[in-house]
Amino acid sequence: MSVNSAPEETLSGVAGGDTPVLERLVAMNLDSMANSGLDEETYHLVRLAALVAMDAAPVSYLINLGVAAEAGLTLERAQGALIAIAPIVGSARVASAAGKMLRAYGLAAALDQPE
Repeated sequence: MSVNSAPEETLSGVAGGDTPVLERLVAMNLDSMANSGLDEETYHLVRLAALVAMDAAPVSYLINLGVAAEAGLTLERAQGALIAIAPIVGSARVASAAGKMLRAYGLAAALDQPE
């Protein structure tokens, strides 16, 4: 990925997982689940709650929810987590997160489309 690449190409690279930044982010998280002492589902639900609380970018949801789905986290369980944290983080933050999750899934679908 060059410094002069188009913004769309750069964002596609990040979302598609082919950048050094994303590789470093993955490396940072490799041991965090084991070190947390949480079961896998709880671990992913806690991470989802943290993303909502910090008003994370859509690509953060794309990365984290992709891994969570591969681990078996269901949409119903993720929705339950959003309902549980709404009184703490606020309905506006949860609504914002829901929109960002939809954008993340749209981005994922666009990346899966052959050119």
